Amino acid sequence: MKRTGLLSFLIIFVGIIYIARLFYLQILSNSFNTGTLNNSAVKAMYDYPERGYIFDRNGVLLVANQLSYDVMVVPGEVKSMDTIAFCNLLKITKEEFIEKIAKAAHYSPRIPSTFLAQVSKDDFASLQEVLYKFKGFYIQKRSLRQYPNNSAANVLGYISEVNEAMISTNSNYHLGELIGTAGLEKSYEETLRGIKGVKFIQRDRFNREIGSFKDGLYDTLPVSGNDITLTIDAVLQQYGEALMINKRGGIVAIEPSTGEILAMVSMPTYDPNLMVGRDRSKNFTKLYLDSINKPLLDRGLQAQYPPGSPFKVISALVALQENVLTTSSSIQCFGGYKYGSGKSSFMRCHCETGGSPVNLNVAIYRSCNSYFATAYRRVIDKYPTPTEGVNVWSKHAKSFGLGNYLDNDLSVGQKGNIPDGSLYNKIYPNGRWRSTATISNSIGQGEVLTTPIQLANMTAAIANEGFYYVPHIAKKIKGKALDKKFTTPVYTTIDKKNFKPVIEGLFDVFDNPRGTARGSMVEGIQIC
Repeated sequence: MKRTGLLSFLIIFVGIIYIARLFYLQILSNSFNTGTLNNSAVKAMYDYPERGYIFDRNGVLLVANQLSYDVMVVPGEVKSMDTIAFCNLLKITKEEFIEKIAKAAHYSPRIPSTFLAQVSKDDFASLQEVLYKFKGFYIQKRSLRQYPNNSAANVLGYISEVNEAMISTNSNYHLGELIGTAGLEKSYEETLRGIKGVKFIQRDRFNREIGSFKDGLYDTLPVSGNDITLTIDAVLQQYGEALMINKRGGIVAIEPSTGEILAMVSMPTYDPNLMVGRDRSKNFTKLYLDSINKPLLDRGLQAQYPPGSPFKVISALVALQENVLTTSSSIQCFGGYKYGSGKSSFMRCHCETGGSPVNLNVAIYRSCNSYFATAYRRVIDKYPTPTEGVNVWSKHAKSFGLGNYLDNDLSVGQKGNIPDGSLYNKIYPNGRWRSTATISNSIGQGEVLTTPIQLANMTAAIANEGFYYVPHIAKKIKGKALDKKFTTPVYTTIDKKNFKPVIEGLFDVFDNPRGTARGSMVEGIQIC
């Protein structure tokens, strides 16, 4: 009797374990949100949203959408077919067909993948009539970008298909889907892309579609991406690009009172429409391999140059802040600044003051190297060691946004370089260096490097007499507030009182008859 009871207990116990396990597998671990896409009885059909439109600050449309057709494939559903006829319809080779099928199958035999993106309207019309013959394939409508103005390619950027590396780090994307890859499209991808809709189709044991899964309970509608209004003025942008035809360089125009980027030109450039359609890959390769013009390089953000004379005002402001010079302090310049005993230890100057006293105002509008070398050297020599002196100078310079990425909303950039004492301790490991070893920094040479946007931002900080707003390209986002960092002033380490004499000097660069930019003065317009 005891044995019979024990046997009954074991049978009941094992049964409970099986029931619990079945409950876990079918109910708990098979929740719809995590398992449906891998369920062979349910097919997910995505409905892609319209990507957000992009406008300039005056409402001019810069980026729109156009309808496109993708050929999708579910590898596990592909049956025996006339491969040659299918390839002829899509204008691809049999080798390309095999490669694309293999890639899709590797990704997933049950999840739809893009077999061929951006089919033309003519090819779509021909294919639609006979697509029923090719099991496992269907047409997915999608929107592509369109650029009405053929301008600001470096600002707007482009979209492209996600690759497997992107998919592995972001579950929002599947093979063949599009993502912002450069420019604004990349910076504001989450804002522009919207939310794709999905419809789940139930299939029977013969793999035939029999209707919506659970009467569409889990189906969702697509949500269009948010429109973005840029700070860019399309007319000003196009004018800047016209000025730079057959030239290499960048133009960055910033509104100092807001930090809004009004124009950001990089030349040579390209037509952004080249990055749309089935020829996108071929066009990208051609642009990428152009090592002479480098049209994909955004020179306003990525090109680093010794700033030269525009940087001299930083040397002046630091000297005023450190109280080693005043506005009335003067030096004499006899064609340059001698900073050592050797013949080569001479910094030439073309201010042509002929030994006359040079004060701050004259130094700025005549761009006197000797004055700014003196200012720089006095700052460094004020401190017990040159390392301390250079560190103080570097801290002041970096407070203007130099030597860093500016924390803006642009997808690329370079830090530039504002050296500090540690750099020179590496160059001169024995510690035997003085201010004269770094004197070229005073005139924006030496180890100093800046990007055009950094120089524009530096000038904005001077115009604001001691602060700047982080440069940004987005002015308004539909349904979202602008990041507070773009409306919060960033202060420099220089007192406000020290900016006025420097601004007066910059005004005289154009206004004074002997100003170095007198020839660039425009009648009726005050330039500073």
